[in-house]
Amino acid sequence: MRVRVRLFARYREALGRDRLEVDLPEGGTVECAWSAIADRHPELAPYRPYTLFAVGQDYVSPDHRLRPDDELCLFPPVSGGAAGDIYRVVTEPLSPDSIAAEVDEPGAGGIVNFSGVVRNETGGRPVKFLEYEAHAPMAEVKMREIGESLRARWSGVKRVAMLHRIGRLEIGEASVLIAVSAAHRGDAFEACRYAIDTLKRTVPVWKKEHFEDGEVWVGLQGG
Repeated sequence: MRVRVRLFARYREALGRDRLEVDLPEGGTVECAWSAIADRHPELAPYRPYTLFAVGQDYVSPDHRLRPDDELCLFPPVSGGAAGDIYRVVTEPLSPDSIAAEVDEPGAGGIVNFSGVVRNETGGRPVKFLEYEAHAPMAEVKMREIGESLRARWSGVKRVAMLHRIGRLEIGEASVLIAVSAAHRGDAFEACRYAIDTLKRTVPVWKKEHFEDGEVWVGLQGG
């Protein structure tokens, strides 16, 4: 099947054109399309870790299956997502010190960190541990959208980092870290609060709480 591809910003400039077509097997995914494009245009290959994909008006994940005559759009990080911004779903333990260092810059007068930590009880029931699961590609897109909205609301924001851990987490371990640097502390505090409140409502991450007498899924992220 043939899929149309539209290129934006640095991708358009790199190839000297804004559109191309690729042939894929039936049911080919966005990632298959990217591989076909990068094979033909290896100068794009280094951009893969930062590329956003969309079909129609919606962002899509790399495993999204394409249909004949779809128009796949390739975006570099949007203008709100500066090179220093980070949006990732991870499996390794999270470090507040590391994420603060990631958003530090000379123009920042304040850095605010939020760390969401696994607590030992919910509603009076002792918690043994938590499990987190996510649709990782979509979660990272949604976190990036939150970062864009921070920059639109608070012009003083300098850098943003959001990390969400998945898998089994023990009591006291951090499940989510958000760091915001801004020219002034007020913007940093407000933007960080907005970020975690919005993340818990919109980012596709689910948690299972394990108790001595049972377990329960909470989603998106409940409390």
